Amino acid sequence: MHELAMAQGILNAVLDTAEANDAIKVTEIVIEIGKLAMLNPEQVKFMLGVLSEDTIAEHADIVIEDLDVEIKCPKCEYEGIANVDDTDHYAPMILCPKCDNPRVQILNGKDVTVMNISIEKDDDDETED
Repeated sequence: MHELAMAQGILNAVLDTAEANDAIKVTEIVIEIGKLAMLNPEQVKFMLGVLSEDTIAEHADIVIEDLDVEIKCPKCEYEGIANVDDTDHYAPMILCPKCDNPRVQILNGKDVTVMNISIEKDDDDETED
């Protein structure tokens, strides 16, 4: 259930950034989740919805984008998108699409990144002396 911990970390980062920019509301959160991050995107989205209650991020649109696995194959020198057999969610098989080599270098696809946060600011942002 590490989706809960990840969702809390994402929400903390979103709220910290929004508050540092004087936001009164977060309207959208765009997150990129690598296919090798071992997270269920729907569970992350659900957890974010629950955790954001009573915060400025409550009711924000949560957009989750999948990040493909990019590899480099030492056998055939292929570099690009890998074939991923994720029938076993906990141990996906990564293969080179050119030669089916399972011993590849992972270049991308493990990360979870907050790509964008859309906020609303108070119209009366000017301070009076």
